[in-house]
Amino acid sequence: MRRLKYWQAISEATVQCMETDPNVLIAGIGVDDFKGVFGTTHEAFVRFGRSRVFDIPNCENAFAGIAVGAAAVGKRPLVVHPRNDFMFLALDQIINLAAKWRYMYATERGVPIVCRGIVGRGWGQGATHSQSLQATFAHFPGLHVATPASPADAKGLLVSALTGMTPVILLENRALYELEGDVPEEPVAIPFGQGRTVREGRDISIVGASLMAHEALRAAEVLASEHGIDAEVIDPRSIRPLDEELILGSVRKTGRLVVADTSWARFGFAAEVAAVVVEKGFEYLRAPVRRVTPPDCPAPVSRPLEEAFHPGPMTIVQECLNVMRSDGQVMRRLSDVQEHFTGPY
Repeated sequence: MRRLKYWQAISEATVQCMETDPNVLIAGIGVDDFKGVFGTTHEAFVRFGRSRVFDIPNCENAFAGIAVGAAAVGKRPLVVHPRNDFMFLALDQIINLAAKWRYMYATERGVPIVCRGIVGRGWGQGATHSQSLQATFAHFPGLHVATPASPADAKGLLVSALTGMTPVILLENRALYELEGDVPEEPVAIPFGQGRTVREGRDISIVGASLMAHEALRAAEVLASEHGIDAEVIDPRSIRPLDEELILGSVRKTGRLVVADTSWARFGFAAEVAAVVVEKGFEYLRAPVRRVTPPDCPAPVSRPLEEAFHPGPMTIVQECLNVMRSDGQVMRRLSDVQEHFTGPY
């Protein structure tokens, strides 16, 4: 194990998979730029050149179709979207072709394209540049959808995506790129549908997706040190398939659940987790399930409004206190995870 940053882990996984499989290629806006999409594609471009790492114009729908065709004849396209919001333009190809290919044509291989999309706020991204689309993609059978929250998971899930047979959507929160963690040197695949327990606890379960897994851990530390509450933190890693047994096992132990997500509550990931627990583990619950998500409106642009809009660790702390029916109140704030964000996206 070495300590790598989140972006370094993605870069390493990409290069290792390209070394092993000459069919892996990278395409996307800015992948050949000197910054290499937060550094994630620069090493691959240096190593393999423009024949396997190439820039594309703003043609998300058209290139998604090209990627599906390339995958159908044996290539493994890795398509990078610097803003996941513009993946809306590729929905027809991803959902009506890639996701359904095996079902419609009864092929064993399918079209295993991999799409990386960058999510989250930063530099006043506003309503059309800061959305998190995990629930949108996870709604459709035939796709794997994951939101890696640690460097090791970012590497392992990308390896799994580039060596598997299912089309994959990987959503990376831009606030995580400088996060450091232990990462194995070998290209060890992490299976989709296998979550992880980030922190053991006995009083309440916090399930956090994407950046919220990181923020949930920070919240658990505050709950323990300031309120005497022992929270268990679950990172699902994979949104579809979802590790239901891990979540249910945690709730069976604690009897309480808070779900935190970077996207809205209605019809989203937090709603799905709550539904699974109520349908399959209602007898374990000692309190209602609570959700921590942004408010039900488009994202603002100004920094003060952004800080009010996006949930953080102290939002999770307060919701856990409410579930525990504690009189404790959040009296301070932790540093913003994007306090030192330097852009450009």
